[in-house]
Amino acid sequence: MSSHVTLIDDVAAGRAPGLVPLSVEQFHRMIETGILREGEPVELIEGMLVRKDRGPAGGDEMVHGPHHALVVAHLQRLAARIEALGCHVRSQLPVTLSDVDEPEPDLAIVKGAPGDFADRHPGPADVVAVIEVADSSVAFDRTTKQRLYSVAGIAAYWIVNIPEDRIEVLEDPRPEERRYARRLDVGRGGIARLPLTPDGLDVAASEILPPRRS
Repeated sequence: MSSHVTLIDDVAAGRAPGLVPLSVEQFHRMIETGILREGEPVELIEGMLVRKDRGPAGGDEMVHGPHHALVVAHLQRLAARIEALGCHVRSQLPVTLSDVDEPEPDLAIVKGAPGDFADRHPGPADVVAVIEVADSSVAFDRTTKQRLYSVAGIAAYWIVNIPEDRIEVLEDPRPEERRYARRLDVGRGGIARLPLTPDGLDVAASEILPPRRS
């Protein structure tokens, strides 16, 4: 057997007992007691601590890539338009989707004002849309994150796909199927729509996407 086989490999193959997931409450206690530092680049996904990947494609996932950072900054500039429609923006902050899921999406659009969440993180009923900025994390965002957000019933999930220079708009969550039923790819010249009102909020992809790589 290869020396590179891990416990996760053995569990997936049925050669080892199942793992015991962490709960959101346990995750918070780890932070409160100093086991994890506040702001540590990890999120709780299906009861497992997952390191957040913000690196450039082919680069170090621990290094916050400049294109990733630029797209997040572009997204944050939507805040005033979103607030005018009765919502607010949370950037790289927790949303509590279940007892074992607390991701930190690059952008979450949340109903109400920030002060409404002084005592808790937003839950599925509070979140209108989530946006992940994907460079080296495209596959993870299309699979695991899509499963997570669709099961929670989040109405819209965007993947800002930096390598392929487009926004992937996923809508119509099917929780029982653990996926979104509809996907629209919006290129640099197109318009993506956030479902904040019956008419939606139109966002030009060119407002969000970084400069093309040479």
